[in-house]
Amino acid sequence: MRKWIVAGNWKMHNTIAESIALARAIKEGFSGSANGEVVVAPPFTALSAVGDALKGSAVRLAAQNMYSEDKGAFTGEISPVMLKDAGCACVIIGHSERRKFFSETDDGVNAKVKKALAAGLKPIVCVGETDEERVQGVTQSVVGRQVRGALAGVEKLDDVVIAYEPVWAIGTGKVATSAQAEEVHAFVRGLIRELFGAAAEELRILYGGSVTKDNVAELAAMEDIDGALVGGASLKPDGFLGIIAKMP
Repeated sequence: MRKWIVAGNWKMHNTIAESIALARAIKEGFSGSANGEVVVAPPFTALSAVGDALKGSAVRLAAQNMYSEDKGAFTGEISPVMLKDAGCACVIIGHSERRKFFSETDDGVNAKVKKALAAGLKPIVCVGETDEERVQGVTQSVVGRQVRGALAGVEKLDDVVIAYEPVWAIGTGKVATSAQAEEVHAFVRGLIRELFGAAAEELRILYGGSVTKDNVAELAAMEDIDGALVGGASLKPDGFLGIIAKMP
């Protein structure tokens, strides 16, 4: 049985002090689970402080992005080596907001995935279609292209997590029905089976997009949904801990 993951993406929210307070509340509310893992991704400025606050807990630290080089003249960028030094175990890569607002491409996502794995970070790779693409009926084509692009040249999936986030459901209050989400998750797992064989059965695929404590149980009950990448609901302890409490 695959272990679930609940990951909180704090996006561009919270000062260092606010991030520490939130991390401490989550740490106090989650003592660990044999069935799953909890991850939080604060902004870069708070990574080290949140990492310190989480020490000795069952909650792991993630970053929201990284660059595909270890060091160099790349003003404003953060390397995987720096993330490891700050205490990160995971990194979110290819989030739709990065693709939309910062013009990230499938090739760029792929370079980051391979560099994260080489550095010992677990990439949480985001894929998903826009509302227009869903209406056009090209969801599988878009998501398939993103998955193939992200994993090109990757040899082992042991440390890879995929997050399916329909762009039309992120921060909109719209949520894919459990059946809609499961359909895409099953498609992704089938594609991974074609590309990597039996490793597909162990790969965790998360759902993201307006996940709350009120809808997560139904989503998590689906065969191919292995947890959630949570945005807004991860910014308050009761909302995030409420989601974790509903996991199987």
